[in-house]
Amino acid sequence: MEKWDLTKLYDSEEKFENDIKKARVEILEPLAKLEGKLGTEEGLVQYLTLSIEADKLLSRLAEFASMRSDLDKKNVANASALAKIELLFNDFGAKVSYADPEILALGKEYIDAFFKKHSELNEFDFYFEKLFRDQDHVLSAKEERLMSNFSQLTGLGGSLYASLSISDYAPGKVKLSNGEEVEVNHSNWTNIVESLDKQDDRRLVFESLYSDFEKHKNTYGEIYNAVLQAELAEMKSRGYNSILEEHLYHNNIPTSVFHNLIEVASTENEALHRYYEIKRKYLGLEKFRSYDRFVQLAKTKKKYSYKEALELFYKSIESYPEDYQKKAREATSEGYVDVYAAPGKRSGAYSSGGSNIHPYILLNYEGGLEDVFTLAHESGHSVHTLYSMEGQPITKQNYTIFVAEIASTFNEHNLLDYLLEHSDLSKDDKIYLLQKSIDQICSTFYRQTLFGHYEYDIAKKVEAGEPINYEVLSNEMISLYKTYYGIDISEEKVKPLVWAYIPHLFRTPFYVYQYATSFTASMIIYEKVKKGEKGAWDNYLKMLSSGGSAYPIDEVKLGGADLTKKEAFLAVTERMKELVDQLEKLLAE
Repeated sequence: MEKWDLTKLYDSEEKFENDIKKARVEILEPLAKLEGKLGTEEGLVQYLTLSIEADKLLSRLAEFASMRSDLDKKNVANASALAKIELLFNDFGAKVSYADPEILALGKEYIDAFFKKHSELNEFDFYFEKLFRDQDHVLSAKEERLMSNFSQLTGLGGSLYASLSISDYAPGKVKLSNGEEVEVNHSNWTNIVESLDKQDDRRLVFESLYSDFEKHKNTYGEIYNAVLQAELAEMKSRGYNSILEEHLYHNNIPTSVFHNLIEVASTENEALHRYYEIKRKYLGLEKFRSYDRFVQLAKTKKKYSYKEALELFYKSIESYPEDYQKKAREATSEGYVDVYAAPGKRSGAYSSGGSNIHPYILLNYEGGLEDVFTLAHESGHSVHTLYSMEGQPITKQNYTIFVAEIASTFNEHNLLDYLLEHSDLSKDDKIYLLQKSIDQICSTFYRQTLFGHYEYDIAKKVEAGEPINYEVLSNEMISLYKTYYGIDISEEKVKPLVWAYIPHLFRTPFYVYQYATSFTASMIIYEKVKKGEKGAWDNYLKMLSSGGSAYPIDEVKLGGADLTKKEAFLAVTERMKELVDQLEKLLAE
């Protein structure tokens, strides 16, 4: 079975609807009645106990509704069900908005004494530690309720983006120079571009994909401006110094980590520029364009069935601890992976799960080597979730985005090494895999940092009261592409609109830079494991099992990487130089 079995969550619409009612009647209403009563021991115990039940039930409802909608974004009934769950979450937020102010009013000494008496609720200890750290940004009960009343509106930008970019999106068709007509969509366009020898064909495919952004550029600009204005309102209302601080403070991530990252990636990029110049010359191009990045210097025609991809992944982790291998097979077991693209299905890939819910993996599998790496990547996420579920109580299972991409990219490092070491490789094979390693740094470290840098620069403009429109957004992207890639995208017809192509900018602001921090951490941790450093595997598995029980910087340190030091990011750029040197040498042989 190569489709999700969502009956593992709900096997009937009736049970789904009944749980929505249960959430409102048996959990939300009792929670709402506890307002003003958290100062009593009995009231606080009841609140925390109900909160655990709310976490379990709401997580199940949200996972089911969200994933079912992702299978067919054109299905109005599924979209309506998801909207109903989003409204339920908003109602919960509004009705329990009194809680944090009431708890803060009790004082930390009272809470510490409470936990000594009620050890059965100690799983909330880290939650309260963060709450008291955040107390300067928590408003009064009345103000928190007012803020929660606007939560659906402030999150509307992401929903509008999804409607325009997915629900209302129609794939285009392109006639190539050989007369062949191909359909271009978000799932297949990079594979098509990679397969084309002529730059002009690549341009046509790329422009076909971006034509929708061009057509709706004013609308996309206004939607992004709405997202930014919501961010600004949150920053001002809660008293943060910047939008960046608003996103980093809660998880105790020093802003210096972000600034060190963008400084290193935006200045230590000589090897990146050199790599693209090598490709330009090798491909015989007058000018190197952004869509030429996907062209391989050596090609492999090898295709993998999904079953073959699974077996390749399993073989690549045979040196891993037995328990990890067991969890990897569990993560990819029947009913938990939706493999192939389908009309209306969400593009891309992800692993979803948490709060005692077995993770599900979404793929849009087409059989290329890149798809095998995607499988290994998403399986890493799922294994991380399984370790977190096993190692932590429900309130501490949801790990932060900052550590989320470590397990996924760790698997990618390993798969690449496995292919290099356990295959009879021709020169072309070596070039292909070496380029794969370089491209991973390009896409995960440099590209994601570029987008994080972009968010930061645009946020500063918003904070300064500057107007935001598609031209402002595009001009900033032009500037950063020159800095990072050394590519002038103003010469490409629609590429400056790349900001409209990135869903994370609209749905989860200041998310993408964490791909780069996670990649950095995973590279450092993987090298320690690969070298057989004493305790490396144990430290890594401890990190995976820590879930959301500590601040992410500390969890990463537990795993073996210190991202508070600029040297961590410089290790990635040094690795990039080594790989480009190897590629240049190999091409010259």
